[in-house]
Amino acid sequence: MAAIKILSVDDEAPLELLMKQYFRRKIRNGEYEFFFAHNGLEALAVLYNHPDIEIILSDINMPEMDGLTLLAKVNEMRNPALRVIMVSAYGDMKNIRQAMNNGAFDFATKPIDMDDLSVTIEKAIEQITYVHASQKEHSQLESLRKDLDAARDIQQYILPRVFPPFPEEAGRLDIFASMEAAKEVGGDFYDFFRIDEDRIALVIADVCGKGIPAALFMAVSRTMIRAKGSQCKHVGECLTESNHLLASYSIDCMFLTVFYAIYNMRTGELTYANAGHNPPRLLHADGSVEELPLAKNTIVGAFDGIEYLEDSLQMQPGDSLVMYTDGVTEAINPAEEEFGTERLDAILGAHAGEGCQQIVESVKGGLNDFVDGAEQSDDITLLVVKRK
Repeated sequence: MAAIKILSVDDEAPLELLMKQYFRRKIRNGEYEFFFAHNGLEALAVLYNHPDIEIILSDINMPEMDGLTLLAKVNEMRNPALRVIMVSAYGDMKNIRQAMNNGAFDFATKPIDMDDLSVTIEKAIEQITYVHASQKEHSQLESLRKDLDAARDIQQYILPRVFPPFPEEAGRLDIFASMEAAKEVGGDFYDFFRIDEDRIALVIADVCGKGIPAALFMAVSRTMIRAKGSQCKHVGECLTESNHLLASYSIDCMFLTVFYAIYNMRTGELTYANAGHNPPRLLHADGSVEELPLAKNTIVGAFDGIEYLEDSLQMQPGDSLVMYTDGVTEAINPAEEEFGTERLDAILGAHAGEGCQQIVESVKGGLNDFVDGAEQSDDITLLVVKRK
């Protein structure tokens, strides 16, 4: 541990010898390092050359610059770890009181009781140590905050963000997605990618848990599902193989719910496998909303050796498939009511004739009105695809 640096400011020369004699062992052991000045001006020069001084023992009545003026100058430095102990005659209580009101840590009276002064210095050191610990913790938190900000930016970057993603398919496809993390980073994700000339893959998923572990598992899961989706002909096969890999490497029992589908832009056929995820809503052109069947498959990444089953549906021109995570329907308002599927369906039905981006923004607007300022407790993710 580095020596505590102490500046003694006093115009009486004998005090310097007294300090060196009384604290000789701590000086010799490297616990204390003393500096000396004879007035406030000299003290400021010493502080300029040694900014790591953390305790000042200052007389009040000195030539050129007195102790109260020095205290005011020290306060301007705004060093939260610096402690000033005032020293003056017992009869000078008015100035001592003013010094205490102006931020001095403590005081000692002349003739100085060195044992009492030693205790006062040790008390100051305790506070200084606490300040340093707090500053270190604050620096670590700031560093973590910067890391989380960077992680959030990276996470958003790896999700598709360019819309429309397939401008060459504007005549037969509309698609839009959004993910808003509850914390700096989230566990939800969406994805879509072309498989061949007529088919695109659609993914929406929700990793259990929050924060950095969920975000890391999210990145790994998205990569694996995309890789297997490019290799596998069937949606069930894709989830079966993705589950095998994720279950083999899952740490701390992490898993995710997934809705994975392949949409044929030419025929409107959608084949899908729902692995424990919220059933999407099929929004028809007439405004009616149909809930897809409940998931037949279990979650992904928890148990190896599972074969995932698939289903299919036929989308008609004007139909939209609305995929979402439970952060939508389980959003809570100040009265602790959930948003629910009925409110979701009402918003969807009112915007059936609009584009996918307008549908997503309408749902988010309805959610914002519903929660009425309540804290977001879960990631909110939406993925909408419309047959044109």
